[in-house]
Amino acid sequence: MKSAAEVREAVKGELTDYLAEQRDYLTSIASELVPVCDALEDYLLEGGKRLRPLFAYAGFMATGSTPSRTDIRAMASLELLQACALIHDDLMDGSDTRRGKPAIHRHFEKMHRQNSMLGLSEQFGAAAAVLLGDLALVWSDHMLHNSGLSHDSLTSSLRIHDEMRIELMAGQYLDVREAGEREYSVERSLRIARYKSGKYTVERPLHLGAVIARPSETEHSELLNVLSAYGLPLGEAFQLRDDLLGIFGDPEVTGKPAGDDIREGKRTVLMAMTIEKASPAARAELTTHLGNPNLSEETIESLRSLIIETGAVADVEALIDRLSEESTAAANSEIIDEKSRPFLLALAETAIRRSN
Repeated sequence: MKSAAEVREAVKGELTDYLAEQRDYLTSIASELVPVCDALEDYLLEGGKRLRPLFAYAGFMATGSTPSRTDIRAMASLELLQACALIHDDLMDGSDTRRGKPAIHRHFEKMHRQNSMLGLSEQFGAAAAVLLGDLALVWSDHMLHNSGLSHDSLTSSLRIHDEMRIELMAGQYLDVREAGEREYSVERSLRIARYKSGKYTVERPLHLGAVIARPSETEHSELLNVLSAYGLPLGEAFQLRDDLLGIFGDPEVTGKPAGDDIREGKRTVLMAMTIEKASPAARAELTTHLGNPNLSEETIESLRSLIIETGAVADVEALIDRLSEESTAAANSEIIDEKSRPFLLALAETAIRRSN
């Protein structure tokens, strides 16, 4: 059994090989596509937690089987889907950075200005981000289809893969729409957390790995149900931790500016709980500043203190603990192969207690 670090390295190796092949193809079309290859290689190979391939690996092991290199290559395709989601997410949120570097749309804005190209740099950057995100989405399909899986494993994995992408896009749309709602809602924010993160980050990758190992597994099989019982609460806890890091995380660790979610006005579970619990005066102060990209560090610090004072942070931490307990109980089910449990439990700890 590989360690999580070894799985990450194996996934990176498969991505490196795949991207080298795609570079050869794209640059044969036109040399102007070199910056596209450079940007996506940097995005995919430098940094990233590889959580989705890791959970797919865990789902495979939960069947009692050991993944081959072909299986890992198929799982690595999930990183391309994640690249699509992040590139588009940063564009929709107007984020400036990702992993301590310029977001893709900002990167291509800068390239446009440096090359003194005609037209608007912002429009070029946005167009490039849409296209690079789409390209990563196409590549995720292509890499999975050409991974070398057996016909049965590929057919079964495609069913899960399709559901995962539909759920991700549904969650992304709900997230975008939430920004236009007049009232904050903990219930709506939790639903977004489930579809944008819980199912996409953990549950569906687990299912994908399981059906690659056992193509005969049906959607409502006992094993997939137990993996859902482990994965859904864990995925929601992962998103809740992300919400906390988006406001209280260390920029040196997260790669994002301090309090970035406040400047972007994100309607997270944390923020919905804060608004719900805040006094009228505190609520008015928060809603006045949320979504203002020009907030000073002093204002961000003041708002962070206000959020803590409402008790919302403590409530979110308590919810994370409860979800973690649910996930751990499912991981200890006798349906899960015993040898895979340490890996599942260690992954859960990494996802929930992380600092970036």
